[in-house]
Amino acid sequence: MSISSAPPPELLDFEDPLTGDSPIDLPRAQAAVAELLRALGRDDNDPHLRDTPRRVAAAYAQMLTPRETSWTTFPNDDGYQGLVLVKDIPFNSLCQHHLLPFRGVAHVGYLPGERLFGLSKLARGVELFARDLQVQERLTQQLANWLEDTLSPRGVGVVMEAEHMCMSLRGVQTAGTLTRTSVFTGLLSDAGPLREQFPH
Repeated sequence: MSISSAPPPELLDFEDPLTGDSPIDLPRAQAAVAELLRALGRDDNDPHLRDTPRRVAAAYAQMLTPRETSWTTFPNDDGYQGLVLVKDIPFNSLCQHHLLPFRGVAHVGYLPGERLFGLSKLARGVELFARDLQVQERLTQQLANWLEDTLSPRGVGVVMEAEHMCMSLRGVQTAGTLTRTSVFTGLLSDAGPLREQFPH
């Protein structure tokens, strides 16, 4: 398949997979970016900037729209009681305060009850909540709540580590600094051998 066979981002259907709505107004976003460029003292008629509003609007739409997926679970027929842990799931999100990216890895696990997830669903769940205007603390809690609500497991653990461009590129300008957040519930709430399998 050639590279040109895929539609450019500005032609894709940016639809929220949870609600089915399409809250992104690309023409309005494009006009806003053009106005921002002018407000920053840039000439939006410059040949190098002429297409920037369209590109920026499409880029933000793509970063704020998770891929459609389903949350099919299957029965824990064999009664597996051990920890299911997927580590080092890469993610990207946007800081809701500065609209700058933060990126890192998530470690997501649960102690099964009667239902199990396909392993890929844990990575898709991280993407679902990361593709929004976020703060890392809320993102971590949302993932834990989602696992609790979907699986009713005996315990959930979510650890996220990320570098925030709003700290690296502005403000204190501490490049390479990582922020770690974590949520543990149920049988993973207390320290012990199972919880020690998570990065700490």
